[in-house]
Amino acid sequence: MEEKLTRLNKYLSEVGYCSRREGDRLIEAGRVTINGEVPEMGTKVKESDVVEVDGKPITERKDDYVYLAFNKPVGIVCTTDTSVEKDNIVDYINYPKRIFPIGRLDKPSEGLIFMTDDGDIVNKILRGSNNHDKEYIVTVDKPISQTFVKRMSSGIPLEELGKTTKPCVVKQIDSTTFSIILTQGLNRQIRRMCEYLTYEVTSLKRVRIMNIKLDVPVGKYREFTKEELKTLNMLLENSDKDYHEEAKSSIPKRSRR
Repeated sequence: MEEKLTRLNKYLSEVGYCSRREGDRLIEAGRVTINGEVPEMGTKVKESDVVEVDGKPITERKDDYVYLAFNKPVGIVCTTDTSVEKDNIVDYINYPKRIFPIGRLDKPSEGLIFMTDDGDIVNKILRGSNNHDKEYIVTVDKPISQTFVKRMSSGIPLEELGKTTKPCVVKQIDSTTFSIILTQGLNRQIRRMCEYLTYEVTSLKRVRIMNIKLDVPVGKYREFTKEELKTLNMLLENSDKDYHEEAKSSIPKRSRR
């Protein structure tokens, strides 16, 4: 009987090592081997193959997935590359199993980020075409006008990215603070939008991703409740989890927002 073949990045995701996007980065960097050989991008593996990352064998998972809601502090970087970035999110949390972040919050930002070892849920949540909303509280360096709220809501052209932001919900909280709900994940999107309107972000906190709200102190995490996970999976049911090259090309190597 012929053994099932699986794309290498998907295999790394399914066994809970990393997301498919992170898998592609590891493969491109030559850090993944199959039976001792460095593979090309798109190579498929079978069950009998020995897959290693940085010389350490990757094995099939035998336990349940981990899903954490973490309140990232300012100054922590959302990378799994612990050898390069000393202030990385993985070392900061120091979880007993290998987990990785879903998406990014840039170094000066704080707030909710999911940590998991479920590679498939990463792709479902991150694909912008799935329109999964994320809510932020943002403070800027000068008073907000109604024109600012209207223009932020309507879409801002970001020439350096060659894109215009999608219409979104923006509500003023006080003279310099507003909430914004995005369905996109462009690089430094909120900061770039504000800069276009000559405002500078002084603080940025993500307070909600889909149905899960930020409710833990800075630097702490908790597991998803059974109800949260059930609702999240319902919201993701119709999501496209396939990994596409356009999604890969839109993800910067370091940080978002």
